[in-house]
Amino acid sequence: MTVFHVIVAIQDINDNAPRFITKDIDLEICESASAGAKFPLDSAQDADVGRNSLKMYTINPNEHFSLSTRESPDGSKYPELLLEKPLDREQQSSHRLILTAMDGGDPPLSGTTHIRIQVTDANDHAPVFSQNTYRVRLQENMPRGTSVLQVKATDQDEGVNAELTYAFLKAPGSTSLLFKLNPNTGDITTNGTLDFEETNRYILAVEAKDGGVHTAHCSVQIDIVDENDNAPEVTFMSFSNHIPEDTDLGTVIALIKVRDQDSGENGLVTCYIQEEVPFKLESTSKNYYKLMVDSALDREQMAEYNVTITAIDKGNPSLSSMTSLTLHIGDINDNAPVFHQATYVVQVDENKPPGASIAQVSASDPDLGPNGHVSYSIVASDLEPRALSSYVSVSAQSGVVFAQRAFDHEQLRAFELTLQARDQGSPALSANASLRVLVGDRNDNAPRVLYPALGPDGSALFDTVPRAAQPGYLVTKVVAVDADSGHNAWLSYHVLQASEPGLFSLGLRTGEVRTARALGDRDAARQRLLVAVRDGGQPPLSATATLLLVFADSLQEVLPDLSDRPAPADPQAELQFYLVVALALISVLFLLAVILAVALRLRSSSSPAAWGCFQPGVSSKSGPGVLPNYCEGTLPYSYNLCVASQSAKTEFNFLNVTPEVAPPRDLLCEDSSTDQAPPNTDWRFSQAQRPGTSGSQNGDETGTWPNNQFDTEMLQAMILASASEAADGSSTLGGGAGTMGLSARYGPQFTLQHVPDYRQNVYIPGSNATLTNAAGKRDGKAPAGGNGNKKKSGKKEKK
Repeated sequence: MTVFHVIVAIQDINDNAPRFITKDIDLEICESASAGAKFPLDSAQDADVGRNSLKMYTINPNEHFSLSTRESPDGSKYPELLLEKPLDREQQSSHRLILTAMDGGDPPLSGTTHIRIQVTDANDHAPVFSQNTYRVRLQENMPRGTSVLQVKATDQDEGVNAELTYAFLKAPGSTSLLFKLNPNTGDITTNGTLDFEETNRYILAVEAKDGGVHTAHCSVQIDIVDENDNAPEVTFMSFSNHIPEDTDLGTVIALIKVRDQDSGENGLVTCYIQEEVPFKLESTSKNYYKLMVDSALDREQMAEYNVTITAIDKGNPSLSSMTSLTLHIGDINDNAPVFHQATYVVQVDENKPPGASIAQVSASDPDLGPNGHVSYSIVASDLEPRALSSYVSVSAQSGVVFAQRAFDHEQLRAFELTLQARDQGSPALSANASLRVLVGDRNDNAPRVLYPALGPDGSALFDTVPRAAQPGYLVTKVVAVDADSGHNAWLSYHVLQASEPGLFSLGLRTGEVRTARALGDRDAARQRLLVAVRDGGQPPLSATATLLLVFADSLQEVLPDLSDRPAPADPQAELQFYLVVALALISVLFLLAVILAVALRLRSSSSPAAWGCFQPGVSSKSGPGVLPNYCEGTLPYSYNLCVASQSAKTEFNFLNVTPEVAPPRDLLCEDSSTDQAPPNTDWRFSQAQRPGTSGSQNGDETGTWPNNQFDTEMLQAMILASASEAADGSSTLGGGAGTMGLSARYGPQFTLQHVPDYRQNVYIPGSNATLTNAAGKRDGKAPAGGNGNKKKSGKKEKK
């Protein structure tokens, strides 16, 4: 295989015109450039070769420029601009030319671009002011920064050559301080205060300089216009600021001089006092005045005066000045102390500790110093002079009244003092005022129960209530008093504890105890009410009273019941724990011993009557029995009290009688036909004589009762002794018939004939009725009074 090389030569044709890279060519030529200066230009590009390539450049005709074509070392051609004539920017600042590039083709092709020539300025002109001399009139005292005028210079150059700067030329230091020149705009402004009185004209030299070396000069003349800018001045030639209040009228206090720096009308000055004061100004000569006292002075009304003296000129507008001076008025002792109140009334709670402040009086004295210094003292009182110092005292400096003791409202409710206030002047002046002290009540006294009262031995008394009492029946009344007064003595009554709640009602304010309902079969015959009496104080104080109420139709039913009453427990909060345990053990052992003794007693008894009371179905009741050998002077009744097994009451009282008196027998189990001696009619009571507040009339059936405290206490002792012997079963009523065992206890000579009658005076609340014995009336004896007109419980009530 053979390979042949073929070379193809492509012949150029003129199909590409010359082309400039940029459409516009910008040139800057200074107007100071000389003729013949050359400026190379950017060349055009032509893709053709040979004779079709770029051949020449041309420009449009111009008197300042010509064009030539140059060839570079690489063979390319570029245009070159030639300055034929100097430029003048002030005449023509720019030139525009058209540059054309042509190739050598046939026909030739061409390309064009624009040449923009900017003629730059040269500093060939000096600045020129619009005026050689500037004149202006300016008011004095113009504020800083006020525009005075503007100097103006021009320069035909441009750019930096036409930029002018202004400055003062050889200006003195005072001028530069008073005026300020803007270096760029030529504005002249004030830089200080212009005063016509100091300088009335200013001449300033101003220089303007361009960016080169050219300058220009002008002068500025400023005339200052005078104004009324000086106020009058007041000067005290002599002055006394301390004036006694008794100074005579017309006395000269001060000598005054006024002046004004202005002249003419602006320098004429008039002085006067603005306020209404007891002083006046009087002109003595040109620009001289004197200040004098014009009316009477009183320091208590005005201690000092601020006097303002005004001086005004006659300028337009007028100017004025004011000068103030303070005049102090001296004091003399011409005023007595005055209390703020003629009478003081204070309320002081009782029981305040000694030394407590109870009041303060105050008196004022308008005088000064010792003349106005007030001291206080007590000059009179409705208390005894010797006791006054032990009750109150007053502080001489402050007027505070102190209590020297704790007041008691119940002893001293009010007293009055006369206080004196005295100054220290010479002579001293004084005034008096009265102080009334009311001792206020505090709740410091608890209520005191007057009724029911305790017996002489401290035991509680009892009241009887008929068994048939209806609801609302007045049983008794609790009476209490309170030593306090007002709300603290307002008492109220409350039930704290009741054996049978709901059986009795208590009046809240009256203290009346009434039955709330009728007595039921299941209600106990003995009732105990614990009543609290509270006052209305804060905190309230209270007292308690115990009411022992017994439902009975006669006093015979009450006496045996009282002997069976167990002693109330005596709780002791301070007992040690081991004592409580010991008492509890002793009580248990005693109870076991009693039960064992009763059981042995019943076992040893062979009489069926002794067991008869414990047979089922036997009702629980008591009845009287008459001893066969009853005789006058012995107890008319004996009791054998039995209780059935269904009864809730666990008390057993046995009264054993010796064979000589009567065989043992159960009174309740006997045949109803057994003859019984009728009860003594002296033991019966009428409705008017029954205990309680329902009986208020005196009856005819009365009995004799113990007339002294010894008999009453002896009766109690015998009843308790008999009840104790029957309860423990360890003794009998032996000792002889009619002795009831008393001879064995108190001696053989002590029999029932020595025992007082049981019928004791019974106190009936709300009535003064008593029960006296008919025999006592026959003997001409008056019924006994005093203590012992209530039956006692035999036990002291625990408080």
